[in-house]
Amino acid sequence: MKLLKSSLLASAAGFAAVAGAQAADLPVKKAAPIEYVRVCSAYGAGFFYIPGTDTCIRLSGRARIDVGYQPTDSRSGSNGDTTGYIGLARINVDARTQTAYGTLRAFVRLQFASRTGATGGLRSGTQERIGNAFGATGQDQNGRAQQFVNTDKAFIQFAGLTAGRASSFFDFYAHDFEFAGATANSDLQSTNLLAYTSKLGGSGLSATISLEDPTFRRNTIYSQVFGANTTFTPAGSQVGINVANTGAPSPIFTGNGFSNVDVAQRNRMPDFVGVLRYDAAWGSAQISAAVKELNTGNFISGAALGPNGTALAPNLAGTGFAGLAGTLQRPASEYGWAVQAGAKINMPFIAPGDTLYLQGAYGEGATLYTGYSSYNGSYASRASTINGAAFDPYMSDATLNPFTGKIELSTSFTVVGSFLHYWAPEWRSAVFASYGELNFARGARAANAAVFQSTGSTGQFTGVPGQVSFNVSPVLRDNYQIVAGASIIWSPVKDLDIGLEGFYTKVGVQNGRVVDMTRSNGAVTAANIANGSVRTVTADDTFQLRARVQRDF
Repeated sequence: MKLLKSSLLASAAGFAAVAGAQAADLPVKKAAPIEYVRVCSAYGAGFFYIPGTDTCIRLSGRARIDVGYQPTDSRSGSNGDTTGYIGLARINVDARTQTAYGTLRAFVRLQFASRTGATGGLRSGTQERIGNAFGATGQDQNGRAQQFVNTDKAFIQFAGLTAGRASSFFDFYAHDFEFAGATANSDLQSTNLLAYTSKLGGSGLSATISLEDPTFRRNTIYSQVFGANTTFTPAGSQVGINVANTGAPSPIFTGNGFSNVDVAQRNRMPDFVGVLRYDAAWGSAQISAAVKELNTGNFISGAALGPNGTALAPNLAGTGFAGLAGTLQRPASEYGWAVQAGAKINMPFIAPGDTLYLQGAYGEGATLYTGYSSYNGSYASRASTINGAAFDPYMSDATLNPFTGKIELSTSFTVVGSFLHYWAPEWRSAVFASYGELNFARGARAANAAVFQSTGSTGQFTGVPGQVSFNVSPVLRDNYQIVAGASIIWSPVKDLDIGLEGFYTKVGVQNGRVVDMTRSNGAVTAANIANGSVRTVTADDTFQLRARVQRDF
């Protein structure tokens, strides 16, 4: 037995030795090196090195739900909605590399949202008009559901250069403390630009020159087609004409009659923006200026037609243009401009984090630079923030004089103030208010009205100056708007906000009265105004409540 055991052990040892010798002759495969993710502390929290590179990257994002309520006086069309919802997703990618010229940065922000309900501000006409949002169809969903896709940011920064899609350098306050962004002030968070910023010494002063995409700062040269009112049959409008070559015809006197000029603007030159900014421990101050081109297209073949389908007949009596020869020249370009000044003041002596913004702007032919627009929809001749509004204010950058063929600029100004206060580290409130006015060029309203001689509805110009129907038409009336609101926000944990905002909006004409579109029935005549079938107002107002839950990460 002992002999057998010894033989087996000897055999096993021999096999092991042979196997070990054969294994030693085989090539050894080295383990692949492991790339560990390393923290990058050079640019703040959240950055890490992309493995195998010297570039630091930070991934972040946002999830949000907004629920809004705004009353309405009408249940026709989309005016019947009183509630709306927005679900929003945001993804941020921030990549930075240190170079001999300083930091090379690339930043990308993508946003996606689903909006439902046509309540003011929750379904956005602005985003649809610039191609960011797409509306639903169907019996119940048409005008009430909207998918929103936006390349909100995609820019490169290097040695003072900013190139790509970014916020306009003109902006300062830009609704910093608001949910809905209802106050009147410039806020263009996404535009294409090429800018250079230089620090002026070490005192916190800097200067920026920016060439910016003009597409996102145009608020129309007034067109009778796009200005048409759908509540009343637009007597005197040109809805029925052939507009195959344009979306925005406007009449112009050629000597024997009226032809149409295409007033849809083209991209011909960038907007020029200049900024001087100062940053210090007490806060910031900024002065901004901008210049933009307003242009038209060519003449449209054929005569301009009136509401009955016949050519508009020149009737210059009493217009101040009797004996005018007319023009066959395409209107010359005009140049709008705007200036803005603002200050941001830190107030830690009240409570840590307390901040006050004060800002004012003035412009000619530049309503979107002054921020005079509807928060529910810019890029339109007329737009309102009010559901079922008694009337809609007109907000065009300019009008085309049908007799002289000149582009005539409107003027606008806005002032805004906003204060953020921390009641406690987890509780804060904002209060904000703005006032603005818009004035069309002197005589522009009468000149455009003189093209049409009809009476009755007030969808477009009706009658001529001195007639009742003209006096109460809302078209191209100088107007104003007031916004005031407040919010309360609870942040129980870092980067989580649960809040409620409420604000009041009032729009009105600066003088006279206009037809109340929600309470009138019948032709606009002195008799119908006297018997109450056609009512008039000087202003309309509304309020909105908006709840928000938001998580940043």
